[in-house]
Amino acid sequence: MYLTDKMQSIGDTKKIIVDRFLGVEIINNDKYLEIKTEPVKIFKVIKELKEDTKLLFDQLIDVTAIDYPSREKRFDIIYLLISLTLNQRILVKTSIDESTVLESITIIHKAANWYERECYDLFGIQFSNHPDLRRIMTDYNFEGHPLRKDFPLTGHTEVHYDDLEKKVVYEPVKLAQEYRNFDYMSPWEGFDNKLIGDEKSSEENNS
Repeated sequence: MYLTDKMQSIGDTKKIIVDRFLGVEIINNDKYLEIKTEPVKIFKVIKELKEDTKLLFDQLIDVTAIDYPSREKRFDIIYLLISLTLNQRILVKTSIDESTVLESITIIHKAANWYERECYDLFGIQFSNHPDLRRIMTDYNFEGHPLRKDFPLTGHTEVHYDDLEKKVVYEPVKLAQEYRNFDYMSPWEGFDNKLIGDEKSSEENNS
């Protein structure tokens, strides 16, 4: 299918998706197509979106996640795809809990390799059949997943090079006292700044 003067509308694309995919929910969005499906169907949906000759969403732009720690299914996993043929983009979403393992889509889109590693590293989301699922942005000995909402702002450990041991060492975070106490003063108002010698000016104004 090639670009023509008569482009397929988003409404037509929605109808094709509803007819082809069972158990897929269309989410109303004025800017782009958005659908939601079950975790077990993600691989099949992404594959058919790419291979269907009336869709051809064959370019993966991103795989990311959003954390909602108060929910039972705390993570929304989001796949962003583009069809250059249709000049349209689609957002595919699913919701999972911490124990759910998603099937990797690296066989369908090679670019998913690093995106899925980011989701694993930063959110702790597992992907089965991934060729190299390990941390990609943090150190291999890093504790926890820094983009989870319940991850402490200071982290769990701090890293520095020890001259005596001649190696990088990990230690529990120790905050200096000045970082523990806050006066809650507005940074725009600031402190009263009385300049030395300025009292002469006030005396002249009063005379």
